[in-house]
Amino acid sequence: MTIQHSLLESKILWEPSETWISESNLTKFSQEVGFPLLPYERLHRWSIAQPEKFWSAVWDFTGVIGEKGERIMVPPNDGGMLGTRWFPDAKLNFAENILRGDEWQTAVFEARENGVTRTISMGELRSMVARAQKGLRSLGVNAGDRVAGVVTNGIEALVALLATTSLGAVWTSCSPDFGSKGIIDRIGQVRPKVLIATLDYQYNGKPFDIRENISVVSKVLEDVSAIVTLSKPMNISINHETKLLSWEELCENDSTHLEYTRVPFNHPLYILYTSGTTGLPKAIVHSVGGTLIQHVKEHQLHCDVKAGDVMFWYTNTAWMMYPWLVSGLASGAAILLYDGSPIPKANKGILWEIAEEIGITHFGTSPKYLDTLAKTGYQVGQKHNLFSLKSVLSCGAPLSAEQYDWVYENIKSDIMLASISGGTEIIGCFVMGSPVHPVRRGEITCKALGMAVDVLDTRGVSVLHEKGELVCTKPFPSMPITFWGEDGDKRYYSAYFAERPGIWTHGDFAEQTVEQTMVIYGRADTTLNPGGVRIGTAEIYRVVEQIPGIQDSIVFSLPVENDEEIVLCVVTHDEELDHTLVDNIRKEVRKKASPRHVPKRIYSVNEIPYTINGKKVEGAARSSAIGQPIKNKGSLTNPECLEEYSSLRERSFL
Repeated sequence: MTIQHSLLESKILWEPSETWISESNLTKFSQEVGFPLLPYERLHRWSIAQPEKFWSAVWDFTGVIGEKGERIMVPPNDGGMLGTRWFPDAKLNFAENILRGDEWQTAVFEARENGVTRTISMGELRSMVARAQKGLRSLGVNAGDRVAGVVTNGIEALVALLATTSLGAVWTSCSPDFGSKGIIDRIGQVRPKVLIATLDYQYNGKPFDIRENISVVSKVLEDVSAIVTLSKPMNISINHETKLLSWEELCENDSTHLEYTRVPFNHPLYILYTSGTTGLPKAIVHSVGGTLIQHVKEHQLHCDVKAGDVMFWYTNTAWMMYPWLVSGLASGAAILLYDGSPIPKANKGILWEIAEEIGITHFGTSPKYLDTLAKTGYQVGQKHNLFSLKSVLSCGAPLSAEQYDWVYENIKSDIMLASISGGTEIIGCFVMGSPVHPVRRGEITCKALGMAVDVLDTRGVSVLHEKGELVCTKPFPSMPITFWGEDGDKRYYSAYFAERPGIWTHGDFAEQTVEQTMVIYGRADTTLNPGGVRIGTAEIYRVVEQIPGIQDSIVFSLPVENDEEIVLCVVTHDEELDHTLVDNIRKEVRKKASPRHVPKRIYSVNEIPYTINGKKVEGAARSSAIGQPIKNKGSLTNPECLEEYSSLRERSFL
């Protein structure tokens, strides 16, 4: 059956077989709780109407290690979301849950741009964590202390994370491609006791040395008592009071016994950071129990991860998908840690070569990667035997309808494609895929279990087939504990509850359908409003970036009198931006989006600004264009390109 709604034509591209459904974790979970699996919408309503029963069942089904306690949820006196206490009597340790499994089972693959470099078993991983744990304890790390990493996505970083959390301490990390200011703006807020740092790395075949950055950082972070380097600690200048040692020296002990410090469910585990393009990044504190139970629910029930699977997500250590990937070990899966360019010049198909070699079952990526790969003409499915591949997952930006087609035509026809959406703020997802649902073109499959997701219009009324604000109306375990620092609770409330008290307003512009699928149109704070009509930037991107000759683009608005005009900046391949290409852009946008979406101004630019996590920064482009300062350029991978946008209004446009 084909129906029309908004811009997208709903079309089923894949359906799970009866065997797939019957053998899914979701089916087994529904049988265990004694609640019918289908219709899924009824199961979802039960999960949010009976949160104590649901989350208790998730704990039991996924085999969380720890003392659960009798109480599951204690609501706040005001009946709202903030202040809800989950599993208030529980005691558990995150690393203990991650490091489960037989000694011999494969736990981690490590790879770089030249392929797989190491494979370690769970027994080997536990031994490495035991030695690092003893080393950190000798440096005075205790429960509640912060350990910060400026690290690449490799085995040592994972061991450091797990050793930290085994002690009940708190892990926070940045990618080494942040500049010194970007690092200080993040981990400097949380006053770590120990800093673990790589000093050099490679990206796209090029070596990078960050000793100078680490030297600068070490002199500003006065609370750091020790720096552990993952590279040889040569030519690095630090405060003389700070101890400097190598990773080998940290782990130079004979410890074989791991001790797990069990902590309350709401004890801090991770501190993650927002992109910070409009000010100092928010330091968001996430709990041990909330993170773990959210992730095992998402992995096992929505992604159908099983023991023996191999999970991968292309991510650096600064993005929330890094801890999301790490948690895959708690479901008995092996994980791939990849460091390098996703499409290096030397071998554009390296990720798929690795997928074929190690049998990746769940391949996590982004729309940007899929778009770049498509434009290279790389035929994934023809070049690689992806027999093991069960699911392709994508997040970071809306996945366009055309990209759904491309995945099924060019990667594999019999897979579960899951566009997922949530955020750093919840270290998880509001909407996801499902092993029992069909995949509909251009739509996110379902609301995640236990998440009371809705779309509200400007009146605060729930709407179908109408764009509005994505919200969550009931509490969930992975809500942040607080924002680190002064007035943290107040800033937390202001960010998500000030607009609608008692309701989490996430900041996404979205639409829900009668099938209870979801379409995300972009961030609400970057929606366009020409003539008083709200437009999601994703609606323009999905058209423009399919046009031959367009390599990349960014959309924002410029104020004009009492209204605003849509501005489109494009990076072209080899051709110049001329009237023929501009006319084609406007014609396609008018035809496939609407007349309201047609850009008033179209400029040619050399580069599009991106965060280090690979997200377009529409707000920074707009601020530069209207002469406003960019408060935190340290979050951008290419801040120098904004100079071009600062003179945009002085240039002629087509």
